[in-house]
Amino acid sequence: FCFPSAEHPYSHLIDTLEHGGLKFFNPQKFNDPRYGEFRKDKLPLSIRVLLEAAVRNCDGFYTKEGDVQSILDWQQQQNKAEVPFSPARVLLQDFTGIPAMVDLAAMRDAVAKHGLDPSLVNPKCPTDLIVDHSLQIDYSKCAIQNAPNPGGGDGPNQSHGPSRSTPSRPPSRGGSQCGGQRGSCSKAACNDPPSSSGQSPASVQQIENTPLLCPFHLKPVSEIRTVQNLYLTVATLLSAKQWCSKAFKNVNVVPPDIGAVHQVNLEYLSRVVQISNGFIYPDSVVGTDSHTTMINGLGILGWGVGGIESEAVMLGQPLSLTLPQVVGCKLLGTINPLTTSIDIVLGITKHLRQAGIAGRFVEFFGPGVSQLSAPDRTTIANMCPEYNATVSFFPVDQVTLKHFKKTNFTQEKLEVLESYLKAVKLFRSYEDPSEDPEYSEVIEINLSSMVPYVSGPKRAQDRVAVSNMKEDFQSCLDEKVGFKGFNISKEKQETRVPFLHCGQKYELAHGSVVIAAVISCTNNCNPSVMLTAGLMAKKAVEAGLVVKPYIRTSLAPGSGMVTHYLSTSGVLPFLSQLGFEVIGYGCATCVGNTAPLKETVVDAIKQGDLVTCGVLSGNRHFEGRLCDCVRANYLASPPLVLAYAIAGTVGIDFEKEPLGVTPEGKEVYLCDIWPSREEVQQTEEDTIISSIFKDLRGRMEVRRRTFITAPVFFHDCSKEVPPPQSIENAHALLFLGDKVTTDHISPAGSIARASAAAKYLQSKRLAPREFNSYGARRGNDAVMTRGTFASIKLQNRFIGKSGPKTLHIPSGQTLDVFEAAERYQRDGIPLIILAGKDYGSGNSRDWVAKGPYLLGVRAVIAESFEKLHKNQLVGMGIMPLEFLPGQNADSLELSGKEKFTITLPDTLSPRKQLTVTTSQGKSFIVTALFDTEMDVTFFQHGGLLRFVARTFLK
Repeated sequence: FCFPSAEHPYSHLIDTLEHGGLKFFNPQKFNDPRYGEFRKDKLPLSIRVLLEAAVRNCDGFYTKEGDVQSILDWQQQQNKAEVPFSPARVLLQDFTGIPAMVDLAAMRDAVAKHGLDPSLVNPKCPTDLIVDHSLQIDYSKCAIQNAPNPGGGDGPNQSHGPSRSTPSRPPSRGGSQCGGQRGSCSKAACNDPPSSSGQSPASVQQIENTPLLCPFHLKPVSEIRTVQNLYLTVATLLSAKQWCSKAFKNVNVVPPDIGAVHQVNLEYLSRVVQISNGFIYPDSVVGTDSHTTMINGLGILGWGVGGIESEAVMLGQPLSLTLPQVVGCKLLGTINPLTTSIDIVLGITKHLRQAGIAGRFVEFFGPGVSQLSAPDRTTIANMCPEYNATVSFFPVDQVTLKHFKKTNFTQEKLEVLESYLKAVKLFRSYEDPSEDPEYSEVIEINLSSMVPYVSGPKRAQDRVAVSNMKEDFQSCLDEKVGFKGFNISKEKQETRVPFLHCGQKYELAHGSVVIAAVISCTNNCNPSVMLTAGLMAKKAVEAGLVVKPYIRTSLAPGSGMVTHYLSTSGVLPFLSQLGFEVIGYGCATCVGNTAPLKETVVDAIKQGDLVTCGVLSGNRHFEGRLCDCVRANYLASPPLVLAYAIAGTVGIDFEKEPLGVTPEGKEVYLCDIWPSREEVQQTEEDTIISSIFKDLRGRMEVRRRTFITAPVFFHDCSKEVPPPQSIENAHALLFLGDKVTTDHISPAGSIARASAAAKYLQSKRLAPREFNSYGARRGNDAVMTRGTFASIKLQNRFIGKSGPKTLHIPSGQTLDVFEAAERYQRDGIPLIILAGKDYGSGNSRDWVAKGPYLLGVRAVIAESFEKLHKNQLVGMGIMPLEFLPGQNADSLELSGKEKFTITLPDTLSPRKQLTVTTSQGKSFIVTALFDTEMDVTFFQHGGLLRFVARTFLK
């Protein structure tokens, strides 16, 4: 943001704030009733943020006076006018940040080849790159003290470490492990060299209330696992990220061991208001993570975008969006004491999903909002991708200010913040209905109706009241295979398979829990649910309850702040004793990066064809995502994750059946160990203090090749824009059905040994243990292209079963998707994809469009698209084409094996109808989903990246 000149078209709106003499654009000087000076037609507060950004950045080129007037006239222009939005900052996570920086470096090469200064290619918008957003679980249940039968760990006969009462020398280097009886910190993995004397370091006596130290590191074992494995695994990426912060201006790299992207955004990067060049204005952000929306809970407008869009914003391009409708969500009623924020989240998600608000803004108001803490609001805002809203916005009020006082805001900053927000009418009193804006639509939700729920077994929208869970799982076994059913015959539903684990005999049945994870993306921002889980763990351990040792348990808080307050409140050791040990900060189980289940467990599942379960506190749980052999997965609040882990099954009625039995034979029910709301709130007040944020800031200040290759996006980038070219005689690479998600398209998780990506890495002389994950190799287009459409759950109608295969039509052979695409490209045959409804729903990922582009896909013809993915396709120069209403591949009797020709006119325009003809003589009409003239421009340039590169060349 540059200081505006006197020629600025809205310089007459500049005002001076009493606090500090800061200048600001005051839209109230419009003296226009549409903004909110009078009672009639008041703008929603989220739209006021868009308006201020348009006023401030009005340069007559990217943002014009007509855009400002369109936003001001929101009531009439919603869902019609296209307006630009220039966010205050950009947020990159590791998975998309490195490819973005690699693309910028490649763009510099392209500029240099044309004789221009490559340093011209530089981010213009402040950009933060978060290093350790994602991690892979290689070890679990580490550093558990050797207490008698602590629960969730290996049996006492398998102890390798020193006991708590009898200190001893550390084990020898002959393959044993540190970490007490759970033992997972193997010295081979630690790679710590022996001392010069050849002797092991002195043993370390375990002190009460301190973490167990690794005798080879003299550090807590969990810390070694988190930090050292991160550095060892992605050392080349770290060096690349350090290079980014030095090579590019306006880039800040947040070092490892700080937290996941959305969490660092909340705790460290959020400003609420920005101050630059003597001006104050609202903070706003776009990020390459679908959970960027979490920031809206603090009154900061922000949402997730693809890597391609983020690169454009970094380079000074505003986002283009259709002026959205804003749904007012009015919260009424009183929260039930036993209801957690997760229950409220799932309840609101259900209501809003049913309301059909895809692509809209949601803005919360009503007296019920005041009952929600700032962490509650951020948790709710985090879930808006699940009901397909763009944002779920909570304007700043006194509750938000109270939260800021506990964080890293000074009193002076708070006074300036409050003064500014009130001056521009961005501050709310939810108890005062006279401040309620006018919305496109109002949805009322009664908070008193919220009861504990879980979601599953395959989709987040399939909510099940905990009180009905046992009956619902039984019905899932009975129902035919579908979104909920597994079609298990009655005679097989009672199957029980015995197996041995660490010398002890156990038994698995349908509904047995084998994965239980408290993970990062949903709950780490909310102390109440995490503390509820911690206090519940304390009560469970004190009651003598345990978690069966074969259950793969983990705790990935997403932020060191969570570990801090769990530790400060004294509950972390009890979580550890149940097996929920902190394994690091970032996405893990939710993206399939959990450690493999024990072979005996997998064998038992396969032997009985069992529907076993994973329970996690995240928001993603598609079938097979957590683990191939775990067919039923449920989203639950952290305390319920613990409850089902202790019970060992989802087939339990918590009201009538005990969680377990104490060593004395006493039955313990869930109500016996569930902490009261008052107890949780008191603990929250005692632990969430300014020291948490001081600790975070201190850590921020202290830490300050097959992985990366130059992408081919600019290899043939000319200075001039080529004319539109029709797609002639294209083959369909894939023939897909409904609900194809970004999980099916984009490379994610570990690299399967039989995959095309694995074959490539083996050709580079890498062993399977060195493959790592697609996330770690996100900067290598050769790996990522081979991982596109490599999901084992991909349902390709050419094949008739799930898997990453397709039909190479000319030869009739069944090949890996990449191998088929490679043949087509070698023969000069363009490719398209045929699909059904909701193509591209799910997480925002840059490779979900880059991958198909590099496979040779030039168009996708579908019944409907998820809007964000549609934009990503346009951004890579791929045409998103939509069948006419009522038509699809089946109604048009397309086999997918025809050749397709898509005729383009000399001039394209938004929503242009195009003709598709096939080699069988059929012809049908499709709509090109270019929503704006900017979309058309991006497509004609061959994608957004080439468009930006040409702006530098000119």
